[in-house]
Amino acid sequence: MPENRPDTHLTNTTIGRRGFLGGATLVSAAALLGTDVVPGHAAERTHSIAGTTLEQVGLPASNDGYQRIVAHKGFPLRVREDMISAKGGRDDRRTALASFVQVTDLHVTDVQSPMRVEFMHPLAGPAFRPQEPLGPLGTASLVRRINSLPGGPFTGRKFDMVVSTGDNTDNHETIELEWYLTILSGGTLTANSGSKERWESVQTFGDKLYYNPESSINDMYKKAGYPKVDRYFERIMRPFSSPGLQIPWYAVFGNHDDSVQGTLPSDWGLLEAMYTGDQKLMGFADERDKQAFLTATKGGQKVDLTNRAVSLTQHVTPDAKRRPFTPAQFIKAHLDNAPAGSPAPGHGFTQNDLDAVRGYYTFQIAPGVTGISMDSTNRAGYTNGSLDDVQWKWLKQVLRAGSSTYYDDFGVRRHHQVSDQMFILFSHHTSWTMNNLIPPMDGTGKRHGGNQLVNLLGHYPNVLAWVNGHTHNNNIVAHRNFSDARRCWWEINTASHVDFPQMGRILEVTDNHDGTISLFATLIESDAPYQVDYDTTTPEGLASLYREFAANDRHLGVIDHHGNRRMGKSTDQNTELLLAHPWA
Repeated sequence: MPENRPDTHLTNTTIGRRGFLGGATLVSAAALLGTDVVPGHAAERTHSIAGTTLEQVGLPASNDGYQRIVAHKGFPLRVREDMISAKGGRDDRRTALASFVQVTDLHVTDVQSPMRVEFMHPLAGPAFRPQEPLGPLGTASLVRRINSLPGGPFTGRKFDMVVSTGDNTDNHETIELEWYLTILSGGTLTANSGSKERWESVQTFGDKLYYNPESSINDMYKKAGYPKVDRYFERIMRPFSSPGLQIPWYAVFGNHDDSVQGTLPSDWGLLEAMYTGDQKLMGFADERDKQAFLTATKGGQKVDLTNRAVSLTQHVTPDAKRRPFTPAQFIKAHLDNAPAGSPAPGHGFTQNDLDAVRGYYTFQIAPGVTGISMDSTNRAGYTNGSLDDVQWKWLKQVLRAGSSTYYDDFGVRRHHQVSDQMFILFSHHTSWTMNNLIPPMDGTGKRHGGNQLVNLLGHYPNVLAWVNGHTHNNNIVAHRNFSDARRCWWEINTASHVDFPQMGRILEVTDNHDGTISLFATLIESDAPYQVDYDTTTPEGLASLYREFAANDRHLGVIDHHGNRRMGKSTDQNTELLLAHPWA
């Protein structure tokens, strides 16, 4: 389950929608006093804010009951000086070093799969989302948004790449993997499994526990204001096309790409027959049957759902493409997907990674800026993650090989002759959700948690940031070293594209030529319109409903008209993150 970030102590400056260049000194001076200053508009510091949340953002009209999405004023730019003070005039001096987009937690979902436990949603909200069938259409809409942007808003630099930081699929099914690869690389797909004539999910069986859009049943979602939508599933079952990302893109493993429901071990094959079977588990006849089911699965016994005395089931059309994929098959699918001559062959993975079933690698973001993709999933299962010992040793070697200066365990500064790189790390899990240290039976040794990794990264002044997902919230955390500003770095955690607010994030790295580095972090939405008629038939219109239904999910109640709890604070949204230059 997503977790909140740890407490942080922040010092920030607000720049309304863009500080005019002449006011930069005022901004810096005011920041030292810890005050909020609005010297102008953020647009004046940018090349273009069009298509970003600096321009506008779609939010519920209010927090009173079911709400449609309307355009609100864009989020302001917040200058964060937690590590080092900003210096005036940097807009005139800065040089763009890199510009890329992060998407995360796409959760491309086969909602008709028998291997789902939607009936658990009163206790665990993510078990069922009313917007789920529209997910592939919503993801394609995000791809269109990225393609439409000219580059980073603050530098104008064209995007070097896109990185998807895990949970690309929802239940590591082969058909979900095919859909996700088609959407990100381009092509036509029909986001339907099982029967080709009818939709077979919990939303079509007349159960009041779920949102039944086509039915007149007064289910718990309709009572909350969700609309009746005629011919809803007929429209979803139509083929649609995704243009695919027009720039290189890289993939990271998430726990939902590796395990049953993002929780049970990927090599736990006892439930595999349920994926491709014809019995959809809808709940339990009584508490005794529930306990019998849990005891059987926990004890490693094969579960037979053909006996309706054991559970409440619905018959569905089986589909062999629902079979779960293995980590090796995930890597191979990316290798097979990348076209010849692609600047990102295998979307980061190589044949050596496939041979070793290794889900981590390095890649060049831009000259002098290296990305490190980590695999934080734990083959032992459970939602949270950690790094295996083999990967841990590899990571230390990569950091050491790219750092002419580092600090040993005693805080002594060391030097050796190598070519310096700036590092940005990527993973699915955050530092505070990498706490699953159970060793799997795969020979990779002991596990290393988030606290260890935070400590390790503080040894290397050229580590700028760690970018991740998993929590489905926007969080930006300052990792300080009070004795040396060069040993500070940022952890940038971005909300999912399945739960509202359904955002990605642009990240730009700049050298300010004054002893500081700026990381600009700007949130983006999909290109779907904020409102459409409920009889819409276009992919863009259906993607709009994806956002609206997600924003009204009863499990993620909106706190106020500025957004919901997953939106984060303003200091987690559009920010300029200051760092000491590692070689100053």
